[in-house]
Amino acid sequence: MPKTLKLDEFLPYRLSIASNTVSDAVASAYRTLFGLRIPEWRLVAVLAEGGAMSQQALCGRTRMDKVTVSRAAIALAERGLIQRGANPDDQRSHLLTLSQQGWALYEQVAPKALEFEQRIFDTLSDTERTQLRAMLERIEVAAIALDRGVD
Repeated sequence: MPKTLKLDEFLPYRLSIASNTVSDAVASAYRTLFGLRIPEWRLVAVLAEGGAMSQQALCGRTRMDKVTVSRAAIALAERGLIQRGANPDDQRSHLLTLSQQGWALYEQVAPKALEFEQRIFDTLSDTERTQLRAMLERIEVAAIALDRGVD
């Protein structure tokens, strides 16, 4: 007899619900405290960690689509949080970097982000957090392989 799909027991659904719930809680705090949407915060964090990057590179690092990255970059540029510079490797694109104001914002938001992580995952032991991180990495690899049609 074939298995019956029960949405509340379907792991991709549960993972999505958990992810959306965490993201919504964090998004609300970032919006209230710093006037940032999640895509904007992701760009700030990735630029702080990785330095100058093209929008295409940001799409790859954040797993966000081109439109979302473009809108976030425009919003950050309008606030003076990022700067666009020439890309010596590709004259058709620009490299984005954090401005001084962007760095100042990052230095305020990063500790809050770590606090939110601690509060959300406080119910897990250090071992469980390590296991969860490893499981998420394996899930991502399996999903990428599935998406690419690899068995």
